[in-house]
Amino acid sequence: MKERLIGKNLDELRVVAEGAGLPKFTASQMARWLYVRKVRDIDQMTDISKSGREKLKENYEVGVTAYTLVQTSKDGTRKYLFPVGDSCSENIAETKEKGKSRKPGELEPSSIEAVMIPDGDRATLCVSSQSGCRMGCRFCMTGRQGFHGNLSAADIISQFLAVDESDALTNTVFMGMGEPLDNYDNVMKVIEILTAPWGFAWSPKRITVSTIGVLPKLERFLNESKCHLAVSLHNPFPDERASMMPVEKAWPIKEVLSLIRRYDFTGQRRVSFEYTMFGGFNDDKRHADALVRMLRGLECRVNLIRFHKIPDFPYGTSADGIIEIFRQRLNASGVTATVRASRGEDIFAACGLLAGRHDSR
Repeated sequence: MKERLIGKNLDELRVVAEGAGLPKFTASQMARWLYVRKVRDIDQMTDISKSGREKLKENYEVGVTAYTLVQTSKDGTRKYLFPVGDSCSENIAETKEKGKSRKPGELEPSSIEAVMIPDGDRATLCVSSQSGCRMGCRFCMTGRQGFHGNLSAADIISQFLAVDESDALTNTVFMGMGEPLDNYDNVMKVIEILTAPWGFAWSPKRITVSTIGVLPKLERFLNESKCHLAVSLHNPFPDERASMMPVEKAWPIKEVLSLIRRYDFTGQRRVSFEYTMFGGFNDDKRHADALVRMLRGLECRVNLIRFHKIPDFPYGTSADGIIEIFRQRLNASGVTATVRASRGEDIFAACGLLAGRHDSR
């Protein structure tokens, strides 16, 4: 099997060039073809000599993975289904060998999804970083799927290159399948490609990374990146949060906040907190006031998210009126809160629904 060129940074492309007996500057040429011109075949790299291209093709391919299914929501959101091969993880092969049973409509362990969200002059790609997820949040269909493996940098960057809107993308959120900081090295390599002048040349302000609060990797991310941060909070009371999010026991939200408070978010970098509204569980005055106390003095935003109902889960979403009262109470207490518009729910592309269902319509 040939090695993929996408997902490699400039230093790694220099190693490729050297191994093929090509000049070092060939690495910059390859990067331009891969990430700026977004070619799909080495033969399209026409400023590299034909003999050089032949040498590259002996061991390498561009490696963009085409999607196998795309669905379009009535609101314009588009969900893409991608196969994931051996580059992801041996865990995927192990899962398939064991013949793990799936409910009708569930994705194969070797499939991942990405969602393109249009909004005026913005086109945001919500990308996946893992096949499944090991965090086990009870309200998330991806978490219910279990963990099947980390995506390689090639698997992640391929999502940017393979969607139909690739040339029109303006922003990205690492909020698809998986916990991004649980696949730290590959996610950071992709961010390097997205922000480097030899890559996509995006500003870090166009990138948001979501996390439930993987403390050891979160500290590294805050030190090594200038991208925006989104923290999945969902409940200010530790015992209630733990009943929905097992990660609370390993990395308590209070410790996550203590770390975040050491960093400056008064400039261009932002931190936001995701708060999914569950009717009768986390949406009353007590929760709003506790959330205000928890976030007081921190320059941040709270995104209130309508819960999208999933099977075998005891709660539905809060009523719109309750969400609005909750939002107003936060704002009146000095915590900026907004209600996130739900996008793509009719094609199971909304928050928490990835890996839940798909069909061929």
